Amino acid sequence: MIITYKQLGDIIKIIITGGACGFLYERRRRRIMGNNTKKTLIVVDMQNDFIDGALGTKEAAAIVENVKAKIREYADRGDEIIFTRDTHYEDYMETNEGRHLPVPHCIEETEGWEIAAGLEVPGAIYINKTSFGYTGWGDFDLQDVEMVGLCTDICVVSNALIIKALYPEINVKVDAKCCAGVTPESHEAALATMSMCQVDIIR
Repeated sequence: MIITYKQLGDIIKIIITGGACGFLYERRRRRIMGNNTKKTLIVVDMQNDFIDGALGTKEAAAIVENVKAKIREYADRGDEIIFTRDTHYEDYMETNEGRHLPVPHCIEETEGWEIAAGLEVPGAIYINKTSFGYTGWGDFDLQDVEMVGLCTDICVVSNALIIKALYPEINVKVDAKCCAGVTPESHEAALATMSMCQVDIIR
């Protein structure tokens, strides 16, 4: 069978625009062109125990309204929103973290473990993590990430650097006005560390 140049062109077009290969081609093209990039807001550990509970601080309480506004901004656009929840169990004091920080907190299904009132939105994704950093971010198709939450110097920085290592070519940013650290000084130190690792800091 003789194939004309036009028929060959049609076959190539089908291969490029259809099926799995077409999907990968189109996704790469959109990323290169900067069009339709999926935006994800990751809300880190905005739980009662970190705000006004066992490990609460006035700095953490002060960012709640800023975080609420940020979540609404993403929700109104229909963007992806992921909440992480620090999650421990009744044996917390027997764990390595418990020995270093002997303050039971974020015990699963307690009030302190719950996301602060007024922050949750329909359609959000929830991740329960048992350590500072979540190691499953590679399972997500992250393309453009903004992070907010608590604590800047522990769980925010841990997850920002994990994501940056897994997705070195995407934009990862942290809004400093929507984060708080254990202390103001450690908050600033963590922001400086992230900035050095090419995480964009919004002031």
